[in-house]
Amino acid sequence: MASNRPAPEAPFAPTQSSGDTIVYGGQRTDEGPWEEWNPTAETVRPVRGRHRVSKQRGGGLARSSTVLGVGVIAAVGAGGMATAQTGKPPVAISMPDLPAVGSLISDDSDKGTPESAAPLSGIGITTEQTAEGTTDAGEALRARIIAQAEQQQDQVDAKAAAKAVAAAQKAAAEAAEKAEKEAAAKAAAEKAAAEEEAREKAEAERLAALAKQYTLPTSSYTLTSTFGQAGSLWSSGYHTGLDFAAPTGTPLKAVHSGTITEAGWNGSYGYKTVLTLDDGTEIWYAHQSSISVSVGQKVTTGEVIGRVGATGNVTGAHLHLEVHSGGADGGIDPLAWLRSKGLTP
Repeated sequence: MASNRPAPEAPFAPTQSSGDTIVYGGQRTDEGPWEEWNPTAETVRPVRGRHRVSKQRGGGLARSSTVLGVGVIAAVGAGGMATAQTGKPPVAISMPDLPAVGSLISDDSDKGTPESAAPLSGIGITTEQTAEGTTDAGEALRARIIAQAEQQQDQVDAKAAAKAVAAAQKAAAEAAEKAEKEAAAKAAAEKAAAEEEAREKAEAERLAALAKQYTLPTSSYTLTSTFGQAGSLWSSGYHTGLDFAAPTGTPLKAVHSGTITEAGWNGSYGYKTVLTLDDGTEIWYAHQSSISVSVGQKVTTGEVIGRVGATGNVTGAHLHLEVHSGGADGGIDPLAWLRSKGLTP
C-alpha cells in the first residue's frame, strides 16, 4: 500500500510578538516568536493521479487506516519541527478535525475512473471459485504428469520388449546353428564310421581272398626268435628272420605260387630253398633236413617243398624263414608280411 507524501516543512519568520509559540488556535508567550502554521486539508492531500487508494468493499477499514496514517504523519512532522527548532522537549499539539480521506477518494472517483481499476489480488473471488480453479489446474497438471510418466513407461516397456525379442531371436538362431553343427558333426561321424567299417570289411574280404592264395610255411610249430632280435648267436648281431620251432621232418609248404630259384646247401643256413613269387618277393627256407624241389620248378600254394631240420648254424630243429622284398638289404619282418597276406602265425 502506497504511503502519502510527508507534509511540507512549515515556514517560519520572526514576528513582533515575542515569547509566543505556535499552538493551534492561539499563541503562547513562553516561547517564540514563531509564525503561526495551521495544517489544512490542502497540505495533507496527496498529489492527484500518483498515490490513489483503490476502493475496496468494506471501505470503512481502509478509510480509518488512511486517516490514522495522515494524523500520525502530521503529528510527527509538527513535533519534529518544534524539536529541531528549539532543541527542547516537544510540546503537545492538538489536532483539528481533518476532512475524511474517503471524501478525497470520492472526489477523485467522481471525476473519472482511477488509472488502475483492476484488482491486484483475488478480491471478489469466492472461496469455492478459487478452490475450483486451483483444483482444476492441479488435476490438469497431475493428469499431464501421469500421461507423460505412462508414455515414458510405455517407451521403456517397448524397448525392453524389443530387446527381449532380439535376445530370443538371437538365442533361437544360436540354438539352431548349434543343432545344425551337431547334426552335421554326427552325420560326418556316422559317415566316417561307416566308411571305416566298409574299409575294414573290404580289407577282411581281401585278406580272406589272399588267405585262400597264401598259407603258413608249416604247422605244429612254436615261434621262438623274431625279426631284429639282437644276440651273439647271429653273425650280423641280430636275427634276420622268423623261427618256427618244430620236430625234424615236419613238412614245409610253399606260402604262395611261384618259382624255385635256389635249392641246396648254403653254409650257416644249412640246406636252403628260395621261392620267388610273381611280384619278385623272395621267401627263404633254411636249416632243412631235406629239399623236395629243384631250381626252375613252378609250385603252387601249399605244395610241399622240403622238411624241417637242424642243418647249418643252429641250436635245434626249426625253420628259419626270411622275406626279401624290393631289394631290401637284410630282408623285412616275415611276421608282418604274413599278416599282410591275411595269415596269423
